[in-house]
Amino acid sequence: MTHASFGSLGAHSADGYEASTVRPYAVTGGRVRSALSDLPLEALVEVLPGAVTSMGLTPEKRAILQHAAHTYVSIAELSALLRLPLGVVRILVADMQEEGHITVHTSTPVNVHTGHGSSHSGLSLSVLESVLNGISAL
Repeated sequence: MTHASFGSLGAHSADGYEASTVRPYAVTGGRVRSALSDLPLEALVEVLPGAVTSMGLTPEKRAILQHAAHTYVSIAELSALLRLPLGVVRILVADMQEEGHITVHTSTPVNVHTGHGSSHSGLSLSVLESVLNGISAL
C-alpha cells in the first residue's frame, strides 16, 4: 500500500464522504467497554434539552447530538451515519448518557417464570394460561 491509500484527514473519498485517519480506539480513549456499553442495537437515543449547545465535545459526540436533535435515532443508525463501528458508538452513547447529554430508551423484556430455572419475579405459567384462556373466550 502506498501512503496515499491511507487517506488523510479531510480527504474526500470516491463516494463524496470525508475520510478520517482517526482510529476507533482513539475515539473511545482506548476503551473497548464502558459500564453501560452493552446497549442493544435498537436502543433509541434522545437528546436532552440544552445538550446541543454543550461545549468541549468531540466531533463524534457533536455528530451524535446533531443526528438525534430532532428525532429518536437508534444506535445502529448512528453507527451507519457516523461510519463508526457499533462498539465505538455504544461507548460514545454510554459516555454521553453518563454526562447527561442524552437519554437512551431500551425495551425491557418481561421476565416470565414458567416453572423452569430460577424462581425470580415474573409471571407464572398459571397467570399466562389464564390470560390465554380469557382471550380465547372472546
